[in-house]
Amino acid sequence: MRDLETRELRYFVTVAEELHFGRAAERLGIAQPPLSRAIRQLEQRLGARLLDRDRRGVALTDAGRVLLREARVALDAVTAAARRTRRAADPHRPLVLVTKAGASHELLQRLLDAAAAEPEVPPVEVLLCEVGEQAGLLRDGRADVAIMHRPFDDLAGFDTEDLVVEGQVAILPAAHPLAARAQLTLAEVSDVPDLPIARWPRLDGTYPPGPGPEVRTQSQLAQLVALGRTLLVIPASSRAWQWPEHVAVPVVDAPEVTTVLAWPASSRSTAVAALVRSAAALNETA
Repeated sequence: MRDLETRELRYFVTVAEELHFGRAAERLGIAQPPLSRAIRQLEQRLGARLLDRDRRGVALTDAGRVLLREARVALDAVTAAARRTRRAADPHRPLVLVTKAGASHELLQRLLDAAAAEPEVPPVEVLLCEVGEQAGLLRDGRADVAIMHRPFDDLAGFDTEDLVVEGQVAILPAAHPLAARAQLTLAEVSDVPDLPIARWPRLDGTYPPGPGPEVRTQSQLAQLVALGRTLLVIPASSRAWQWPEHVAVPVVDAPEVTTVLAWPASSRSTAVAALVRSAAALNETA
């Protein structure tokens, strides 16, 4: 069997996401008949039915769900390879460091200062993102390194350098009675009838069960806490975005969180290696 082509994988992923050949063809900018033929040929070559088609519409088979997952990974890898190749061809390109917008300003500034003092590290461009987006930006080649948190972030496939280990705090509405406490426990913040814990999406995009609001951005979260609708528990340094309407209270029995510098394990960039050395020296100094 000849190797699969990226064009075929893109066709299949688009159909699998739309579950409608007409919409998929429109998205791809091609006519529907050649798209249908391409999917049938792909099924024949793989010896597996990928889609169930009937009058009610289109549905993925078990084999189709496997291919959808694997095809997305493969297409992301191809896109990342192209981006990294183009970036490597530019001798004047900056090193892109991605971090969530609410990360510690102090830690980031210390890292940037250490990088600026290292002759082998090119200028560093900071890319800000929402919580949990760093992994995707590293994998698709839009970033070279990332500041992430263990155990919360997806570190699969990355090498890491530890930067700091810290405790966690509860971010509460300033008017709430718990905000007057000197410290709290996980049990005390996990079952507050009028203030449920906010729910962030898991690595697969689904939300854990619970009464708290589903959030995706820090701005959503900050507003909901200020309105007295939710609370959250986060690494102490991540309170950089805290509003005047918020209060941070240490959660004494929360697991410690390690902030790390992460980069793709396959990276052979001398610039990334130099930045990692700067980060290691920074950690030793701290």
